[in-house]
Amino acid sequence: MKLKRRKKSGRFRGSHTHGRGGKKKARGSGHRGGFGMAGSGKRGDQKKTLILKNTFAEKYFGKRQTRMRFSGNKLKTLNLERLNKIKDGTDYSDYKLVGQLNENIKLNIIAGAASKGAIKSIEKHGGKITIKTK
Repeated sequence: MKLKRRKKSGRFRGSHTHGRGGKKKARGSGHRGGFGMAGSGKRGDQKKTLILKNTFAEKYFGKRQTRMRFSGNKLKTLNLERLNKIKDGTDYSDYKLVGQLNENIKLNIIAGAASKGAIKSIEKHGGKITIKTK
């Protein structure tokens, strides 16, 4: 048998404190001390036990910053189709070769890195790319 019950939220409407006890306790987050671990300062005794007794203390105190990691091999990109004058045997070890060759030229190039499309394109025209690692 199903019982017909009143919703609890209906009891709060127009009730002086909306089920929060004292009138002053319902004002903002002043009684609570803020969100999360805010208000755990000088007089935040109700929250200090969480911080000090648990293993949470390691994460709570002190500053943490993300460490930036840089890869040592930063190469500039060089598009093959935009190059007008490419010389055979040129050293492009500071560049990563990308793109495709438009002209039918046989090239032997030294590069720091190259995309799959660039390697295919140069080998298609009878050339060769030598990738130089630092």
